[in-house]
Amino acid sequence: MSTSLVLTMIGTDQPGLVESLSKTISDHRGSWMEARMARLAGKFAGILRVDVPESRANALTAALLAEHSQGISIIVEIAPSEESAAPYRSLSLDLIGQDRPGIVREVSQALARARANIDELETEVVDASMSGETLFQASVKLRVPASEPIEALRAVLEALADELMVDISLDETG
Repeated sequence: MSTSLVLTMIGTDQPGLVESLSKTISDHRGSWMEARMARLAGKFAGILRVDVPESRANALTAALLAEHSQGISIIVEIAPSEESAAPYRSLSLDLIGQDRPGIVREVSQALARARANIDELETEVVDASMSGETLFQASVKLRVPASEPIEALRAVLEALADELMVDISLDETG
């Protein structure tokens, strides 16, 4: 039987961070299942899921936590077993508009009120090519209960888009 571990890691960006982490996982017969990693402000950060034989989970956890001496901070959590989830729909939300404080807070509040769960969130601030103003962009993958009408969520987001003066698009995926 295997155990799934979810790891979050951060370290000063330098060659060999992923290699060190993958070696530790491999040395404990773990399998690297999925990951999201990126360089942000001189740091290299990520989240990943590892499957490891149940008998090796504690040893792998201890070895990963020892990576701190190599300049990598790691948090290890045991993933809950997958339970049959209620039916849901997958949605994609894209947002772009002039940057200002509070955009993520206001959008996430609206999504929470609409019972939408954020599966993935990517944001960045970029310079507009023509005007030179600063634009905020977000790409969000959502899950909403199948029983929730998408039109209600769309109406909430359109009202918010008008208030924030941003463009929002919401599409069903998969």
